[in-house]
Amino acid sequence: MKYKLFAFDMDGTILTSDKKIMPATIDKLDELARRGVYVVVSTGRALAEIADYKKEFQAVSYGIVISGGIVYDFKAAQALSIHSVPENFILELIDAGLDEDAMIHLLTLNDSITSQKYISQMEKFQMGIYQSMFERICTRCDDLKKFVLDNPKKVLKVNLYHRDKESLDRTFERMKDSGLNLIFAEGTALEASPKNISKGSGLRELCNVLKISVDECVAIGDGFNDYEILQTAGVGVAMGNANDEIKKIADFVTDDNDHDGVLKAIEKFF
Repeated sequence: MKYKLFAFDMDGTILTSDKKIMPATIDKLDELARRGVYVVVSTGRALAEIADYKKEFQAVSYGIVISGGIVYDFKAAQALSIHSVPENFILELIDAGLDEDAMIHLLTLNDSITSQKYISQMEKFQMGIYQSMFERICTRCDDLKKFVLDNPKKVLKVNLYHRDKESLDRTFERMKDSGLNLIFAEGTALEASPKNISKGSGLRELCNVLKISVDECVAIGDGFNDYEILQTAGVGVAMGNANDEIKKIADFVTDDNDHDGVLKAIEKFF
């Protein structure tokens, strides 16, 4: 089959361990775009957290952003769909985070929001590698509950970064019956998205807009929030550094993110 769309995850996938993108991979994305393939970033990050890679992502036409919370048209600079977390659940998540002394992080269409007190100690939440980015791009807010109440339907995902796995497990048990889409992410992080919203649902929405089939898509990723998109796409590719559950459901396993895994997957399927 001639595939028409390539969707790639960022952290742990196209980004190396030091958060760079291999030059050869950038060139290959540019080549795909020139050939008429839709190049799509599929990430748990918000738009503000993608901005550092604007130069590298010139070939990217669309984004499945905030783990499916937004489907975004980069060329038109507009959201094609937006899905928010109900305020009552956000407040419950904030309470859970406070009880566990976890870092609470809110994502909206344009902003990445947290408190400065969390940013200054991100290593304690196993997120130290992101501290410099958070220092630069985050909107500081000391009263996150007030922000939620003052900005209804604006929060599209809540991240809770815990100090240890036991704390993470307690939060999951507390929120598992909420109906939210709860995903274990990097380290001891828990991502909370609206019900039935994932990168997989974002791919289906985007394919409807583009009038192509999901069977004509190749998606690549490494983590639990990539599970549904790898199952949804015609071909799901797991990185060599992916967890075992992701590798089991993938159609193909490529090399890891420090050894041109994305480049090799593109060369195989395109």
